[in-house]
Amino acid sequence: MTFVEKYGQILLPLITPYNDKEEVAYDRYEELIEYLIKNDLCDSLIVTGTTGEASLCNFKERVKLMETAYRAAKGRKPVIAGTGCASTKEAITLTKEAEKIGIDLCLIVVPFYNKPTQEGIYNHYKAIAESTNCNILLYNIPIFVGVNLEAETVAKLAVIDNIVGIKDEAGINPTQVTDFFLATEKVDPDFVVYNGDDVMLLPTIVQGAMGIVSGGAHIFGHEIRAIFKAFAAGDNQKAKDLFIPIYKFCKSTGQNGRILPNSIMRPAIEMITGIKLGPARSPLAPATSEEMEVTAAILKEIGKL
Repeated sequence: MTFVEKYGQILLPLITPYNDKEEVAYDRYEELIEYLIKNDLCDSLIVTGTTGEASLCNFKERVKLMETAYRAAKGRKPVIAGTGCASTKEAITLTKEAEKIGIDLCLIVVPFYNKPTQEGIYNHYKAIAESTNCNILLYNIPIFVGVNLEAETVAKLAVIDNIVGIKDEAGINPTQVTDFFLATEKVDPDFVVYNGDDVMLLPTIVQGAMGIVSGGAHIFGHEIRAIFKAFAAGDNQKAKDLFIPIYKFCKSTGQNGRILPNSIMRPAIEMITGIKLGPARSPLAPATSEEMEVTAAILKEIGKL
């Protein structure tokens, strides 16, 4: 079974719900997972990714979120664990916890805050890969971690058997998806490249990206699936028409210089699903009424409200 056959084209990074005290609301997490599965809005679920505010959750919370998602999914959708940490030792420990739960694929972000060299990044991933039987999906998001995972380093990492692909935040460097393909095609022809930026869905499909890691799939899962189908069928106009509403929505979640869209995305998902998710965790400032007016107007315009 290929990677895409097992995990699909739409990998959804789950929002982490909080109560009024900013404590993780695990019951609402289960409710959200049930909603997403019943409505078939994705192919796989990702726990504690960027959309899940992994950097704002502590180690125990991340493990419990993995356990909760794995139990709630009941085998109906694959569960992928986001186990990236700033330190190699902690990332190894968290990855081992995911493996104990029964998760067999981990999405691991380039170590953040400390800006390692390419050699440091290579050593980081190699050490994690050697510590686990889990497969590993690299995660490149330089806008948050402060350093880019270069194609040459990805080629070296692709030699390692259980490093099977990469998620790239393609909005930073729109053509790097192609660089990753060129760097790995002879090393590992099965190495997968997924786009991690909703607004780059169409440009990366054209470059050959097999799928997307999409926070927007909480709302637009069906449309994203239809875009892949339209493109595969050669109906580029339909793909474009379906993409424009997603683009408008996602751009609206970055109002006022917000880099992480969660503050606006969370209440938008609440409006659509009816599941109370709570505001983003501090230090992320909650969405303003003015911001939500803009986003709600777009959701009404495109028929989601």
